[in-house]
Amino acid sequence: QVQLVESGGGLVQAGGSLRLSCAASGLTFSSYAMGWFRRTPGKEREFVSAISKSGGATKYADSVKGRFTISRDNAKNMVYLQMNSLKPEDTAIYYCGARLSVVPGALYNEYNYWGQGTQVTVSS
Repeated sequence: QVQLVESGGGLVQAGGSLRLSCAASGLTFSSYAMGWFRRTPGKEREFVSAISKSGGATKYADSVKGRFTISRDNAKNMVYLQMNSLKPEDTAIYYCGARLSVVPGALYNEYNYWGQGTQVTVSS
């Protein structure tokens, strides 16, 4: 049974930092590209960042480029999202997804598995 479990969310002031983690189990982690998406009430799930299965290629939404960094540790079955210079508009539930592919993807329907999400709240 595939499980993706996000952690690291919380409440932070604008300008602060958080590091999200996603622990994967039940799948051959190194065969999957991984991604982070976020959702706010009333909106569709929005692409944030993704990383190839090897970690050699990454992709970012324009809104987070230069502030967020995605990384992965295939030995630990973990993917991370370092979020710096946080803004109130980054407030959302953040989801980790796994995509059976070499390359990172930015489309929600390309992903095979999802975690339950972790709440990030940025106060102004």
